[in-house]
Amino acid sequence: MTRAQQTVSVGLLVTSLYLALYLGLIPLPALISNEIIPFLPFWALVTFGAYLLFKLGWGVFTFNDVPEAHAELMKEIDLAKAELRTKGVDID
Repeated sequence: MTRAQQTVSVGLLVTSLYLALYLGLIPLPALISNEIIPFLPFWALVTFGAYLLFKLGWGVFTFNDVPEAHAELMKEIDLAKAELRTKGVDID
């Protein structure tokens, strides 16, 4: 099973479970079904966004801890500078 198929399968499972809860096919107390279930997609979206922002911030914070990536990036910068100098662009 490819990663795309696995992602679609999990997405369909979660969506069907949410619809079953939202439509009342799975009985829950009235408080939960009226005040919590309708807001689950919004909560999931906010949580996912916070997780992605954390991962981005952590990646930026620990960038210098990855010496291979740092060296590769510096090589690419030097290559770009050399290419621009051959085209007559003043750098520095």
